[in-house]
Amino acid sequence: MYVIHNGKVITEETILDDYAVLVEGETIKAIIPEKEVNNYPDAKRINANGGYISPGFIDIHSDYIETLASPRPTSMMDFNFSLREAEKILIGHGITTMFHSLSFYREDAFGHKPIRQPQNVQRMVDAIANTHQALHLIRHRLHARFEIDNITEIDQLIRNIEDDKVHLLSFMDHTPGQGQYRDLEVYRETLQGYRNLTDEAVQTIIAERQSVEYMTIERLREVAELAISKGIAVASHDDDNIDKLHLVQSFGTTISEFPITMEIAKKAQELGLKTIAGAPNVLLGGSHSGNLSAAEAIQENCIDILCSDYYPAALLQAIFSLSEKHGNNLHEMFMKVTLNPAKAVRMDDEIGSIKPGKKADMVVIERMNDGYPMLTASMVNGALITTTNYRMNK
Repeated sequence: MYVIHNGKVITEETILDDYAVLVEGETIKAIIPEKEVNNYPDAKRINANGGYISPGFIDIHSDYIETLASPRPTSMMDFNFSLREAEKILIGHGITTMFHSLSFYREDAFGHKPIRQPQNVQRMVDAIANTHQALHLIRHRLHARFEIDNITEIDQLIRNIEDDKVHLLSFMDHTPGQGQYRDLEVYRETLQGYRNLTDEAVQTIIAERQSVEYMTIERLREVAELAISKGIAVASHDDDNIDKLHLVQSFGTTISEFPITMEIAKKAQELGLKTIAGAPNVLLGGSHSGNLSAAEAIQENCIDILCSDYYPAALLQAIFSLSEKHGNNLHEMFMKVTLNPAKAVRMDDEIGSIKPGKKADMVVIERMNDGYPMLTASMVNGALITTTNYRMNK
């Protein structure tokens, strides 16, 4: 039994002062007044030192594992090693459930990540699945990001869904001239940033990418329906027009990842889709692709969920930046990385909030003298994973 006390408890409804959280076994037993802490003398105490006691963060879109597994274009690390190292980093940023977002490309035009080759993607899929039966720190889940021109790998995707190895499915279309790369100049600059190409070579790639064969609507619908039948949420990626929103919703999509404009984000919400933006977008002051500003969209109340995208440290920092620099309600910002993503991926019956009966996934966040948020304790399934002690002595 643990008591996490002397902190501000982030509940589903509000932030409670002078309360503590009682943990017994794997679950949260109760939220109790601070004055009742001494009623549990046998419980191990975790002192939040006036900080925040938050649900563990749930990151449902991050390709960070690709960077650890393939840190250089010509380097590939052991995948089990990569996952073990990743979880030590992720828990340090408050992430207790990670949906590793693997890209299922027919061909990666940027060509800088060998992990995106089909045989390596499948090896990582299997490695993530195997973590469930081995010692591990956090919850590892798979977000299958499937490019809709990858028609040769559809059957393999279906097998992974049937084998319960997929926990979130999104359909992507990175064809230049629409979606994320509707500005061809941004596509050109991005491509040349990864590869030393002439303008003529880039133009050839653009022409080739714009003429490939895509999954049919019927095939998309078939795969989506299979996923939904297995309890898997389905997402659409880089929505850039209202017709696309209606189309993806027609085959069961419930999440809109990275809507391109404010209009599309608002329309997605109006249609009942949960909207996602990247936390790095908040810290950078805008999209690296020149699209929607996450901070501005949150000001307009049209973003439900924040993900780390490619930079796990951004989640914790974005919460406080949005509150203190942009004037947003702090409790609502915490919900964007805890309860809201849990609901989107249908895990809110077990995790995502501090509530009696739920799994004890929690983190303690204190503030440095300059206000910098620091994680000082983390717990997953009632197991104390980390404690961190910052020091001032030389």
